[in-house]
Amino acid sequence: MPRRMRIILSNCPPERAEAIATALVEERLAACVNVLPGVRSTYRWRGKVEREAETTLLVKTSAGTLERCTARLRELHPYECPEILVFSPEIAESFAPYVAWVREETTGGSGRGS
Repeated sequence: MPRRMRIILSNCPPERAEAIATALVEERLAACVNVLPGVRSTYRWRGKVEREAETTLLVKTSAGTLERCTARLRELHPYECPEILVFSPEIAESFAPYVAWVREETTGGSGRGS
């Protein structure tokens, strides 16, 4: 089976970031979630330009777990239309033990990593 992983980028309110990250990891939908505070977002919503303080989540998951992970992220996310962007890293250029660890952690195996 190919060792495929995905990285999800999602911005959320700072007060919800840790709870979302913890739930995704505890439920084995993500191997790791980086919580990057201090983001300022400017966007148009319903005809009005908005500016908000947000926190960026970088969610590392396996390709096989992606659908369940994004569905759960949608459930946990407070926004009506959350930003959920999925990136497919070049596995051949990625550190193989880390990619393997992501897969193990999101498919119920045991492994090490950070």
